[in-house]
Amino acid sequence: MKESKKKYWKGVEELNPSLEFLEKAKQEFPYDIRKPLIGEETTRRDFLKVLGFGVTAVSLAACEAPVKKAIPYLNKPEEIDPGVPNYYASSYINGGDYCSILVKTREGRPIKIEGNKLSSITQGGTNARVQASVLSLYDEDRLKNPKKAGKDVSWKDVDGEVRSALVTSEKIAIVSNTILSPSTKKVIKDFTNKYSSATHITYDAISNSALLEANLKMFGKYVVPSYDFSKAETIVSFGADFLGTWISDIEFSKQYAKGKKVGNKSMKMNRHYQFESIMSMTGANADYRTAIKPSEQGKAIAALYNAIGGQGISVNGKFDYIENAAKDLLANKGKSIVVVDSEDVQINLLVNKINELLNNYGTTINIEQPSFQRQGNTTLMADFVANVATYSAVIFLDCNPVYNFEKGSELAKGLKSVALTVSTSSYEDETAKLCSIITPNNHYLESWNDAEPKMGKFSLAQPAISQIFDTRQSATSLMIWSGQGTDYSEKIKSNWNEYIMPLANEISFDLFWNKSLHDGVYETNTSYTSIHAVANTDALGEISLTEINSSIEKIKSSPIEFIAYQKVAIADGSQLNNPWLHECPDPVTKACWGDYVSMSRKTAFDNNLTQDDLVTLFEGNNEIKLPVLIQPGQVDNTIAIAYGYGMKGGKCIDLLNGVNIFGIKNPKIKIASTGEQYKIAQTQTHHTYFGRESVIQESTLDKYKDLDGFVKSKFTPMVTGGDGVKQKPANFDMYDKHDYNNHHWGMMVDMNSCTGCSACVVACVAENNIPVVGRQEVINRRDMHWMRIDRYYSMNNEFFDNNEKSFGMDDVQESIMAASSNPEVVFQPMMCQHCNHASCENVCPVAATTHSSEGLNQMAYNRCIGTRYCANNCAYKVRRFNWFNYADNDSAATERGFSDTNPVLSDLGRMVLNPDVVVRFRGVMEKCSMCVQRIQYGKLEAKKEGRRPTDNDIQTACQQACPSDAIVFGDMNNPESQIAVALNGEQKERSYNVLEELNTQPNIHYLTKIRNKA
Repeated sequence: MKESKKKYWKGVEELNPSLEFLEKAKQEFPYDIRKPLIGEETTRRDFLKVLGFGVTAVSLAACEAPVKKAIPYLNKPEEIDPGVPNYYASSYINGGDYCSILVKTREGRPIKIEGNKLSSITQGGTNARVQASVLSLYDEDRLKNPKKAGKDVSWKDVDGEVRSALVTSEKIAIVSNTILSPSTKKVIKDFTNKYSSATHITYDAISNSALLEANLKMFGKYVVPSYDFSKAETIVSFGADFLGTWISDIEFSKQYAKGKKVGNKSMKMNRHYQFESIMSMTGANADYRTAIKPSEQGKAIAALYNAIGGQGISVNGKFDYIENAAKDLLANKGKSIVVVDSEDVQINLLVNKINELLNNYGTTINIEQPSFQRQGNTTLMADFVANVATYSAVIFLDCNPVYNFEKGSELAKGLKSVALTVSTSSYEDETAKLCSIITPNNHYLESWNDAEPKMGKFSLAQPAISQIFDTRQSATSLMIWSGQGTDYSEKIKSNWNEYIMPLANEISFDLFWNKSLHDGVYETNTSYTSIHAVANTDALGEISLTEINSSIEKIKSSPIEFIAYQKVAIADGSQLNNPWLHECPDPVTKACWGDYVSMSRKTAFDNNLTQDDLVTLFEGNNEIKLPVLIQPGQVDNTIAIAYGYGMKGGKCIDLLNGVNIFGIKNPKIKIASTGEQYKIAQTQTHHTYFGRESVIQESTLDKYKDLDGFVKSKFTPMVTGGDGVKQKPANFDMYDKHDYNNHHWGMMVDMNSCTGCSACVVACVAENNIPVVGRQEVINRRDMHWMRIDRYYSMNNEFFDNNEKSFGMDDVQESIMAASSNPEVVFQPMMCQHCNHASCENVCPVAATTHSSEGLNQMAYNRCIGTRYCANNCAYKVRRFNWFNYADNDSAATERGFSDTNPVLSDLGRMVLNPDVVVRFRGVMEKCSMCVQRIQYGKLEAKKEGRRPTDNDIQTACQQACPSDAIVFGDMNNPESQIAVALNGEQKERSYNVLEELNTQPNIHYLTKIRNKA
């Protein structure tokens, strides 16, 4: 905007553009289709050859599933109508990760995950991992039957051997990640009653054990409290990426976005302070962000404690915005939240004390209705590992501690002394390979289950497809081995009848069960004792501020400090064999397909490194190699590496560079260049809008409250007519006006609400059969996503304010470092803008792209001849050209000389495809269709009922997946639609179109980003 003199940049390349970057930026198609990049060994065909999602005759194993035949059915199941989707309420449960969902099936096969709005926890939201989980169902790398000593065996033989060994075992351990299911907990309890020497040990790959221990010491409850960010007017986070990966990101995103909604009717917004070391997705959304080193976290929290009037802590330090945060917290006592992500119990205790001083317990933080999403006890798990050789039998319940527990290497050695080792993993992972027996678990979409993610909030899961392989649910295996029966679904019903139905005061269990199964959830506020609740009131005691003070003082800084973190899509790596998640660019770095070590521009400069340099890190046994990624906003003198890589056990995994850092704690850091490079696949600067002011619009809350000031600060492009008078571009029109006599579809994106999480990106892939292209093709700028999340950096510093020729300054590096040290971030979803004056429609020589009578830009794939004129003419760069024949296995595989078929769309892989959307072929242009198949379905359903469609009838895939309600879609001709009410009412002032000066008149509207800061 002119007033602030802000400039927006997508990456450091734009601040100091190299000749290579400039050369690529000016070319429409920078790479020849037949020539791989020089120095690059991996090509698209290599990628397809080894990916292996559903090959050969695997689909024959699904003959018992209802996908055997689409039509005709000899005896058609009465609930299935060909061509009509069925939805089943279920639950995504992956350790402590949880989401209440609806599973969309077509002819008996799950093809899409939607959020369940009946859940008060996730409220219809999802994330990228939930959306991608449907593809993992059709993963050919899943184990297909039980194994013993590496050989296939029958379930009968396995069960007999395990039961015999358990009977004679003197000491048994069941090891698992967090278990949300009360019924599974009951099965384990009955198992330990049967075998009195058995114990259950719980750990989490990403541990919150320090928070649990702090709450045990302070409140006598080994639990995570419930947080409600929607009630918080001031939010302070120390390293907790609560919008991305911390504890319950979908729930927190919903809550957080409610506090960011602003319009003429509501001028209140929460204010968010983030103190962190890396640029997390949560930090990117903060109003105020301060970069601190990991060793400074305790001191920063102590400074906040002192600033709000706490007594007994002498440690102090000076950090930007601490005083501001303290002032806002004191002004909003009982309406604020302070959170931390730390493995230090004393630091967690200090944050608890801060929340106590601010009267937050009982309002925004509820310890009486805890969350059960993190139950792992690192101390008990470490004790088990140290004494594993004393156990006669160990059962690993769908977990992989050899890979993802910090003492995994010690566990691997100790397991050699255990007589019976069993893994129920779905993959032959690091732990499973060391076990004598593997009894593979079902995919969650093949399973019955239940969950209690938060006290009183129950959820059910039901199978949406019969088992594809000869697998068996882990809970069923425990039941069989302990003589509890063979039907886990009946166990769930029995438990609900005995423990949960009494909370509902229902008379008929059948009615209660059917309603709960239909809704997917049952929720109560009735007081009761949960099977998850772990309390020890004897642990209560006076919190020692002296001990906290001493603990913080002992934390010493290092010349270069190490940061381990989770990527939003990859998280702990439990779905590492899922290509949809790898193809999805990280919201902040915009990198995909592999791991890297990120560092600030200054740290890279000080070590004589540039982007993509391959470096050796650490000293001693921890030495690893990774390419360098320069990340704006990361604190100087730190390096950061993501969890979840370096795993074994899948063809997709085998394509990735990456290392396992779960066992790396406080390493001695040494950075040494190998003299080689490894190209990181990034999507962000494939297209650039550098210097174009109407792409991003933002202002402050104070200016928005003063609407006149807001309007003045908002950038409105003007053009000069023949009479010399400046007017809006829309006043000059060479087009015939479109008449929308029936519907006029449009979309509104709230820049305040969008957190950049990318759930919409993966949802669009699943809904619209968008192909996976792989690392090399992303590098070649051939990514196929119809929807992308553009991430923009900006900063008001002298580098931008003083002059427009800053690139010519003598000390360019110093200026770049200043600009990238702590930039502000804006996320902008970008898809086809469905322009009323679409430039693409004018240049197509075969009329493949046309304008509909309802405002949509349409594509006729069978008419497109691939000239790519439309892509060249599109100002928004939202069109994707199909370079390869993804739909034809033989052609796609042999295109560059490979003999294998295309595994992405082979027999089993095809089961994930949406039959309502055509699978495109080579040589055609494709783009966002505004989910026209959903529009047509909604219109037909409304027509059958003799009415016009409403907002509830039609939702695009991106809109439905969004956990922050950032996207609104609807009929702008309907004055009662949400989009019409917003654009013509309270959001009229905030609404703008991207590149309005071009007069393309898009049907996509954006709401100006409003920051709650001075």
